[in-house]
Amino acid sequence: MSEETIRIEINGVIKEYPKGIRLAKLSEEYQKDYTSDIILAFVNNRLRELFKTVDKDAKVRFVTTAEDAGHKTYNRGMTLVMLKAIYTVLRSYHLQKVIVQYTIGNGLFCEIVMEEPLTEELCNKIKNRMQFIIDRNLPFMKKTVSTDDAIDLFHYYHMYDKEKLFRYRRVSKANIYNLGGFEDYYYGFMPPNTGMLKLFDLFKYKDGVILLLPEKHNPNILEPFQPREKLFTTLKEANQWARTMGINTVGALNDVVVKGEINDLILVQEALQEMKIGEIAQMIKDARDKKFVMIAGPSSSGKTTFSHRLSIQLRTHGLNPHPIAVDDYFVERQNTPLDKDGNPNYESLQAIDVESFNKDMTDLLGGKTVELPSFNFKTGHREYKGNFKKLGPNDILVIEGIHGLNEKLSYSLPRESKFKIYISALTSLNIDEHNRIPTTDARLIRRMVRDARTRGASGRKTISMWPSVRKGEEENIFPFQEDVDIMFNSALIYELAVLKLYAEPILYSVERDCEEYVEAKRLLKFLDYFLGVNSEVVPQNSILKEFIGGSCFKV
Repeated sequence: MSEETIRIEINGVIKEYPKGIRLAKLSEEYQKDYTSDIILAFVNNRLRELFKTVDKDAKVRFVTTAEDAGHKTYNRGMTLVMLKAIYTVLRSYHLQKVIVQYTIGNGLFCEIVMEEPLTEELCNKIKNRMQFIIDRNLPFMKKTVSTDDAIDLFHYYHMYDKEKLFRYRRVSKANIYNLGGFEDYYYGFMPPNTGMLKLFDLFKYKDGVILLLPEKHNPNILEPFQPREKLFTTLKEANQWARTMGINTVGALNDVVVKGEINDLILVQEALQEMKIGEIAQMIKDARDKKFVMIAGPSSSGKTTFSHRLSIQLRTHGLNPHPIAVDDYFVERQNTPLDKDGNPNYESLQAIDVESFNKDMTDLLGGKTVELPSFNFKTGHREYKGNFKKLGPNDILVIEGIHGLNEKLSYSLPRESKFKIYISALTSLNIDEHNRIPTTDARLIRRMVRDARTRGASGRKTISMWPSVRKGEEENIFPFQEDVDIMFNSALIYELAVLKLYAEPILYSVERDCEEYVEAKRLLKFLDYFLGVNSEVVPQNSILKEFIGGSCFKV
């Protein structure tokens, strides 16, 4: 091997290549071996963009759009293409700002703030401009500038949310992306060029636009948009409240911390949640035929604390709530179904003894006395310990479980007897106007902190389990989220500033040589945007206490 060549291992095969070869060039050689587009690469376990070169012996693993990091990179690139197109098309329409808001299914809802109303014609012009940018196969150019220069740049472009964000950045440098002269900052990597962004759609929706994107599980197909009205309404309500408070970005939250006003914000946010829970209790009281409150939501939504607080509110209305965990109806452990890898699938509906659950609930509804089970997770057996229940006129069952919204779980109970609640941590805070905070990131950090505290689980273990957790949510919860009576948003606008102090040591413990390090590093960078907040002022009944500890409930 000459000094001008290096050895690169790809897919278990080692070959010689010219020193300084671009990853993009390598990806062209190997693309035929992948069903989805290569968009990033790991080089010696470090995630790299494809414009980077390989200058020494290395092991390379390509990342496609079917993987989480690749899917996010595709979406990030499409977002920058959309923004460039919007600012080009609407330049003469007194455009003020574009805010990337939240995900609705496979669509990204964005708000366009300008003096004139947004029309279908203008949306079509933006879409056509996006396609023009993609057809030109423009490169995403990356440059590193000082943080001070970045602040000046954002001020010049009237991107005041970014300007405020970078005033609190500890690092001295910032990476700026340039796409055909349009410059912006992004939290994460970009594709090599616009030509690989083949699938998208853009159309007017409500008071903004939907950027439709491929889903990770099928990145080669653009699936139709499915409106989720209740989810959209809940997200919009949270965003409007954040705006009313003047805290819809991380920079604005940091301002509150610096001014010493965080305690008041925490108390106001907690009071708002308590008011919402009280309103839900009133709805249940007013619907006199409801005997079963069915609560479900994705992992780390705060279901347990919510159930306790709702029960307290129900008592103030003269009702007598009884909590029931669907998990107490697990089948005997040896009968638990297996997933495709041969591991127990506790999130499958078949892991629940649906027949026994329905018999007990039907008997209770019919006025019979029923002995309810409890599941012993150590032995894997269902046990009966004299927990007898009989429903009186003011009794109501509060049932919590992953399948609570699925009619197949409670098929024998009349729909009019059930009040369904979907709960999730729907983050309303943005990093800045163009960088949203995925709700999954907030929930992952919640879970990581709780798992470390209650189970002694490492950050590496929680991160490694997260994809399977998300898969279970997508199969068992999200399809039923619109068939509810009410949605409850458990996200707290201040929570990531508190969780930061708990999560950072856990994330720093993830070793560099393990697969989960890249995700841990990404989350550390994300948390670095926040100023930390002491948890002492967080009330004992807060949903956040379920994760950081110190709750007045048994959670």
